[in-house]
Amino acid sequence: MALIPTTVLTGFLGAGKTTLLKRLLSEAHGMKIAVIENEFGEENIDTDILKTESKEQILQMSNGCICCTIREDLRETLQLLAAKRRKGLLAFDRVVIETTGLADPGPVVQTFFMDDEIAESYLVDSIITVVDAKHAPQQLDERQEARRQVGFADQIFLSKTDLISEQEKAALIHRLKHMNPRAPIEAVHFGQVDLHKVLDLRGFNLNAKLEIDPDFMGDSGHGQHSQHHAHHHDDHDEHHAHDAHCTHEEHTHCQHPSHGHHHHHDDDVKSFVYRATRPFDPAKLEDFLGAIVNIYGPRMLRYKGVLEMRGTERKVIFQGVHQLMGSDLAAPWQADEPRESRMVFIGIDLPQDILRQGLDSCLVPA
Repeated sequence: MALIPTTVLTGFLGAGKTTLLKRLLSEAHGMKIAVIENEFGEENIDTDILKTESKEQILQMSNGCICCTIREDLRETLQLLAAKRRKGLLAFDRVVIETTGLADPGPVVQTFFMDDEIAESYLVDSIITVVDAKHAPQQLDERQEARRQVGFADQIFLSKTDLISEQEKAALIHRLKHMNPRAPIEAVHFGQVDLHKVLDLRGFNLNAKLEIDPDFMGDSGHGQHSQHHAHHHDDHDEHHAHDAHCTHEEHTHCQHPSHGHHHHHDDDVKSFVYRATRPFDPAKLEDFLGAIVNIYGPRMLRYKGVLEMRGTERKVIFQGVHQLMGSDLAAPWQADEPRESRMVFIGIDLPQDILRQGLDSCLVPA
């Protein structure tokens, strides 16, 4: 049976997650969506949909969607839904998990890679983060959860942009791009957004294109770490979860020209891009990445790279979240294509100099 695509919807309290979700559920898309509310009761989807405080509550909605509230372990809820689907007791095509506004998305995502039973049933599609444009500057200054939610995102939606000036909006987008240069940013009005920008983004697909904001690439290297994780299996892809001692064969490396641009705030969640025009030595890179993940894994939110490795004519793609890392061979390098490794790291106070020097040391000598 095909894996169940899963979207994690996150964002700080009041950002508009529920508004976006209700639109998703009411859209005439013909899909049956199972919604898991990973809440503590402060912000349930809708009183008309969820009225219970019971431990396990699964409601079939009029449009065929399913809603359940987690009062216990996410893993148990996912197992229960998958089991009922296998037995024909519930019919749904995909899962959307709405996290509490105070949640760090990391443990939610790790559930899908650290538990074999869950990994055999589900595939993480992407992490969607909704950012309240009006209150984001203060929230990002004061709350690490808000910064982490930005760092984990595959797609960022800005809500309430009508309440701020164009200058304030530009400053916020600039800040978000330095925290996470790989997530597209789009303003949304009352949750109105095309479904193709929410579902099937394949943010955790190893072979998905590595997107780095082009404006960021020419900017100074603010940023420090990044976490990515992506391991799924389906009929076309092989993604595998690795621990710190696994074999990965990729990494991207990027150098930024420095110029005197500084922010008035110093976010602990930052990103940087590494580039290299020489290939990596696979053994050296594996050893270095294993050591780095062992030490800094909890602070590495997302990381991803497209790498040139000695010994293969194909691109190597790797990505990870915290201590979980995966790699895969991708398409061959084209004859007219520059062979440049690129990596993006998003994380919390990562030692950029150590990472750059270590990656440099893994390159094949000129």
